[in-house]
Amino acid sequence: MHLFRLSTEDLASATFAISPLQEAMLSLRMWKHPGSYPLQTEWLDRLRPGFERLDTVLLRSLVATSNKNVPDFLPPRPATPFPDFHSELARVRSLPPERLRRELENTHLPHDRVLPEPLAAGLSDPAGLLGRIADAVAEYWERCLAPAWWPRARPVLHADVVHRSRILAERGAAALFTDLDGRLHWADGVLTIRRDWADHDIEIEVARRGLVFVPTCFATGAVTSISDEHPPTIMYPARGQAGMSPAPRPTPARRDLEQLLGAPKARLLAMLDEPASTTELAARLGVTPGAVSQHLGVLFATRLVGRTRHGRVVLYARTPLGDQLNG
Repeated sequence: MHLFRLSTEDLASATFAISPLQEAMLSLRMWKHPGSYPLQTEWLDRLRPGFERLDTVLLRSLVATSNKNVPDFLPPRPATPFPDFHSELARVRSLPPERLRRELENTHLPHDRVLPEPLAAGLSDPAGLLGRIADAVAEYWERCLAPAWWPRARPVLHADVVHRSRILAERGAAALFTDLDGRLHWADGVLTIRRDWADHDIEIEVARRGLVFVPTCFATGAVTSISDEHPPTIMYPARGQAGMSPAPRPTPARRDLEQLLGAPKARLLAMLDEPASTTELAARLGVTPGAVSQHLGVLFATRLVGRTRHGRVVLYARTPLGDQLNG
């Protein structure tokens, strides 16, 4: 088990963040371990032609074979709640080259016992290898993830953080941690992550370094990196991924509700079981964001939906009145 010891100050300063670079790196698990993330399988199939034109040998080598780990420095702990991909990648490029070998060995050697050949060969020139890794990840992001996948994933991750923040405010830390993942347990100032494969307990003193929770589409349970060199971060599966299909079907609205509100507004109200952005709703409906915005404005004015700003994204969700009408 991993045991995080949190003081009252540590708990009060714990935050949530969203990391596009983390999602890029963890998504590489799909290509090395197909079938691991069923909710993302349609996207894997759709992105495969673009991925196969990249340096797939190098990209796949970054993921450990036995446990799907990726090097801790590649998805760096988010420096802000909503960093952009390129600012995060700039931090990767700034890694002192002399640290690269240790970072890669810490990922691969404990379980796989060997460094993948592209990494082992490249370490004769650490600075050059670091540059090739960063360039390959950047190309993967620009060609595969940024055009269509990230615009669908980002609002899901934002919505998850809004949901967790609400739980923390309304029900407290114990309820929050239990809701994040059944492997998490909070008691007496200790946050425990149960790991079935671990043969001994690992204790981590947060010690005012800050604890950040980061939702992801590429984990089956709460996971963390254990390193004295990196501040503590816990990644956990994001809610709402089922709605990320490349061609999702809009939730049908009741016929009587369509007659009352009109079909577009009734469909939007039915779709807002979970918070969603204007852009996400427009993609799911196959219409323009402007058209969705007009209908959401009416639903908001009539108090059937509420909205919450999360960073630069505005998320809409049904209000209790909207739930009653939609129910």
